[in-house]
Amino acid sequence: MLSIVIPVYNEEGSLIQLHREICKVAEEQNYELEIIFVDDGSRDRSWEIIEMLAKDDPRIQAVRFRRNFGKAAALNAGFEIASGDLVMTLDADLQDDPNEIPEFVRMMDTSLDVISGWKQVRHDPWHKVWPSRLFNGMVSWLTGVKLHDHNCGMKMYRRQIFDEITLYGELHRFVPVLAAARGYTVGEKVVQHRPRTHGKSKYGFTRFIKGFLDLLTVKFITGYGQRPQHFMGTCGLISFTIGLFTLFYYGFRRVLSGFLVSIGNVEFENMYLLKDHPGVIFSVAFLLLGAQLITVGIIAELFISYQNRRTNDYSIAQVIESQAIQDERQEARMVIPKPHYQEQGAVVREQ
Repeated sequence: MLSIVIPVYNEEGSLIQLHREICKVAEEQNYELEIIFVDDGSRDRSWEIIEMLAKDDPRIQAVRFRRNFGKAAALNAGFEIASGDLVMTLDADLQDDPNEIPEFVRMMDTSLDVISGWKQVRHDPWHKVWPSRLFNGMVSWLTGVKLHDHNCGMKMYRRQIFDEITLYGELHRFVPVLAAARGYTVGEKVVQHRPRTHGKSKYGFTRFIKGFLDLLTVKFITGYGQRPQHFMGTCGLISFTIGLFTLFYYGFRRVLSGFLVSIGNVEFENMYLLKDHPGVIFSVAFLLLGAQLITVGIIAELFISYQNRRTNDYSIAQVIESQAIQDERQEARMVIPKPHYQEQGAVVREQ
């Protein structure tokens, strides 16, 4: 089954045509299909149109938010109810062409787990295109996941990825990076980018500021998510060492100045000793900063240790078990627990 998750925010003019194009592709390719619309607090008639489409098409599921929570929350809500083996994400503004879907599916048969679209030719203003290219280059450089267009909303995933990844904030554009960090294979495909004919863009300049901050978050999560002390502790030790050595240096200058003054060299006292005061203050600041970073790293390690009791930081692709273990597991499933009766009353509880 193919699940298509479509976040919607004030896109009343494009939903009917988008649904028509998706259904045409599904019929031509004989796909078992489900379409999941997530209305992210639209203030126009988007939800009314989704309800109308759902009455005529039983393959449609829909979720409506009480207010606008952002694209990551909308995608996460759609991923939670998606039941297909493959999950496709599309923007609702018709700039993503549903006719690209069959090629995505064929590429997934080549053992890829994530395919990201690449809008090689974009129909957007230059002040959006060039900052986006710069941002994509920076993401590829920092994360090691070489994609030309991390921001493209047209992507395809294997369903099991979302059993291990939870989206929040603005992390939806970094799903390929988060998946690659857990060992999934990532590829990309050039897609057609159509001009916008309905509605207006939901992103402004602040998108790049938020994206850069989220990039730092993703870099830390993928690089040090399970060992925060390696980062915080290293920075803390460097800062503490700088502060310690400079403090020793200024202490030595103080002792030396006292010796020179005792033998009558007052000029050293006047020229150099007073200049030491800012350096001493900075040395103490480096010492305190280093101690704080190490302490924060320890606290983060304690938190990760507690979290790991319930979650795993690894991803399993396949498991091979001996026949004896499989037989034992099957016998364990066949054991029926005895009901437990309360001493008072006749209520039966299953253990």
